[in-house]
Amino acid sequence: MSQAMSEAKSTLGVMGWIFIVLGALLMLGPFYFMFVFATQSRADIFSVPPPLFFGDHFFDNMKILMAKIPFWKNLGWSLYVGLMGTALTLLFCSMAGFAFAVYEFRYKKMLFALVMGTMLVPSFLGMIPTFLIMDALNWIDQPRALYLPGAAPAMGIFLMRQYITSAIPKELIEAARMDNCGEFRIYWSVVVPLLGPAFGTLGLIAFIASWNNFIGPLVVMRSPEMYTFPLALRSVQSPVDTEWGALMAGSAIAVIPLLIIFIFSSRRLIEGLTSGAVRG
Repeated sequence: MSQAMSEAKSTLGVMGWIFIVLGALLMLGPFYFMFVFATQSRADIFSVPPPLFFGDHFFDNMKILMAKIPFWKNLGWSLYVGLMGTALTLLFCSMAGFAFAVYEFRYKKMLFALVMGTMLVPSFLGMIPTFLIMDALNWIDQPRALYLPGAAPAMGIFLMRQYITSAIPKELIEAARMDNCGEFRIYWSVVVPLLGPAFGTLGLIAFIASWNNFIGPLVVMRSPEMYTFPLALRSVQSPVDTEWGALMAGSAIAVIPLLIIFIFSSRRLIEGLTSGAVRG
């Protein structure tokens, strides 16, 4: 009986691994073909059957792409907006999360519920108000119009508040106060050094959201030289004459920074998502 049960468990384990591998191949397939098509000409991409291996047209595709858009400016603006947005998100969300986790003040629960309630509002409802505000501030066609309005998202405040509550002992903060540390000094010197996993998680999420942002630049950016990379790639598409090889080459380059950041922050991401999971 026990042998039959062990064989059944072994079979289920093998089937589970097969399911995981098939799922991984299904998810990685589009990325693989994107990189393959980035090295193929437009005629090869639409051949039957389509190419399954890498070609030798990558640099030709890059020349076409650079002729159609100010490639380096667009890539540079995307990096700048992504890094600035991520840095401000980490700063403001950690400060707000610290306040909600540590302090007791009037209407605290109501204010926190109001912050969480903003997550229920669809983002596209803010397009027109955002444009009107940016226009009133003369921020149209300025990068700060992309990273300042969304610098303190509710999800980031919630993540920081939960992490500080579960992972940082209140006794540590009280000990710092007994040593005559000011409140900002406690935040900066005691709390911030312990927020590594939460910073890794939120930083990765914030950078990906900023890097992939398409609607924001579409609303407030006017000059092709000021486009972020996703919007610039969209401008390459045409109803009648799209250079798909060049578009795939640009898409492949757009994915590389995300892969690099994920590789270096994946450990922090897992720690941040699982912190406090085994606490009572």
